[in-house]
Amino acid sequence: MINKNYPFNDLLILRNLVLLSLLCAGFSGFAQSRSNKIHFGLIYPLSSNGVHAPLDTNNVSIHLLAGVSSVEKGVAFAGLANIVLNHADGPQFAGFANHIGKKATGPLFAGFANVYGKGGSVALAGFANVARGEVKGTQFAGFANIAKNLKGGQFAGFANIAANGRASQFAGFINVAKDIKGTQIAGFINVARKVKGAQLAGFINVADSSDCPIGILNFVKNGEKSLGLSIDESQTTMLTFRSGGKVLYGILGIGYNLKNKKAVYAAEAGFGAHFFPSNIFRLNVELTASHLEDFKAGDYFKSSFKVLPAFKLGKHLEIFGGPSFNYTSTNTAEGKLLHMQHLHSWQNKGSDRLQRLYIGYGGGVHVIF
Repeated sequence: MINKNYPFNDLLILRNLVLLSLLCAGFSGFAQSRSNKIHFGLIYPLSSNGVHAPLDTNNVSIHLLAGVSSVEKGVAFAGLANIVLNHADGPQFAGFANHIGKKATGPLFAGFANVYGKGGSVALAGFANVARGEVKGTQFAGFANIAKNLKGGQFAGFANIAANGRASQFAGFINVAKDIKGTQIAGFINVARKVKGAQLAGFINVADSSDCPIGILNFVKNGEKSLGLSIDESQTTMLTFRSGGKVLYGILGIGYNLKNKKAVYAAEAGFGAHFFPSNIFRLNVELTASHLEDFKAGDYFKSSFKVLPAFKLGKHLEIFGGPSFNYTSTNTAEGKLLHMQHLHSWQNKGSDRLQRLYIGYGGGVHVIF
């Protein structure tokens, strides 16, 4: 049977197809717009993106407590936490923590911690920054920074830890790195395997290879350590331990003054450097601070700049001696009489304290191991 109205039916079908196409296009446009919009809310899933938030890419995110997303291309604010499962390309601000699953190319600011895969910008946290991969930027933390590979700086109130770095580490207490091309500066201790740069620590440097450690104690595997016995113009004998690299070293010693009767116990600490090294000679230049103590009232302080030519007697022994340029400050009777016979360039007599500049001398022997 032939349908006489088939042209009309075809028009209806065509119309319905056009409407369906437009409707699909509308849904497609709506779905596309999900990846380019403002995301706001209270906490997941109570937000404008609802339960689909972990799949969305946002240009701006604002959450009273915490926000969740796949990618952030712009700025994100959260009272507590921003949780980005993949990348974050814009600045992230969180009252407590930012968690970026993969790469953070924008700056991170958190009251407590930033945790991210790898980064290419600044991370600032009240407590810690933790990066599981490479960091091409700077980390600032109130307590600790941790990164796998570092191409930038680490600044922490307590500790910095990096596997490898082409940058500098600054910490209030400790820096730890495997291999580092840069500088380690710590209030107490630096630890590394291979250092191409300087290590500056308030007390201890530890490394397999470090030519320029600056610390009181330096345990460098391929460096030099020695025990020294010396005496100076004030008849203070010192047993000192010197440790460091090929150029710089630290000094720590204890001793006894043979001239005094009361303030006889001595302590010394300082830094030194080797110049013009050869098989038989080198010049040791040292800057030290020493103290004489009787564990009662009164004090005697001395700082010295020493120029000490040293001659090697074999591989493990050297003798040294030379002039020193000294500053002393004391309020004890013994201290004031200790350098009366030496050449003075300046002295200042206060009501109970004598300050003096003078030229002295000293020498001794080092056993190198």
